[in-house]
Amino acid sequence: MITRRGGLIVLEGLDHSGKTTQAKLLVSALAKRGANVVPEPWRFPDRTTQIGKMISSYLTNDADMDDRALHLLFSANRWEKVDRLRQLIDRGTTVIMDRYAYSGVSYTAAKGIDLSWCKLCDRGLPAPDAVLFVSLPLKLAASRGTFGSEKYETIGMQEQVLKVFEKLSTPENWYQIDGSGDVDEVHEKCIKVVDDVLGKISDQPLGELWQDESHH
Repeated sequence: MITRRGGLIVLEGLDHSGKTTQAKLLVSALAKRGANVVPEPWRFPDRTTQIGKMISSYLTNDADMDDRALHLLFSANRWEKVDRLRQLIDRGTTVIMDRYAYSGVSYTAAKGIDLSWCKLCDRGLPAPDAVLFVSLPLKLAASRGTFGSEKYETIGMQEQVLKVFEKLSTPENWYQIDGSGDVDEVHEKCIKVVDDVLGKISDQPLGELWQDESHH
């Protein structure tokens, strides 16, 4: 019997939109039902790898780095895990991700770097079955927790990031989730989408990100 592949579900959103909490809730909800799912969400940047440690050092203000060099590190941080990702999904495990290439591209392009250059670095990564974009009014996000503790957490920067996210959204796999309700309400919206998406996964292999981009 052929194992049905797992799904790749990505949660995206601005800083402090609640996506990390929702990613964890999705994993536990799926696991409780006996679904084959990773034990905890994958987070990018993954600060446990060598590359991730360099990124972490920059984000917490200890280092200065050229924006393109930093973008390549963020991208490399995703590529270094791609074999493991494909392996899990091919074996039938669903992977829930807290941030992915969309964040990487949005945060760099928001600094004025050419969008098509930013996307090129992640072209060919596994494309998710669904992107759940947890949206929240910026003022609300800024009032949460430790907003402002890392380099990108300013209202002006987050506004620019949001504009790029909007350019990256694709109708076939992008779901806007209103993140302004309470945690359980938002979770209900997320799990509804995920159930629907996982139910439709066929024998088709995962697609690849941004393969049909023309260079202009």
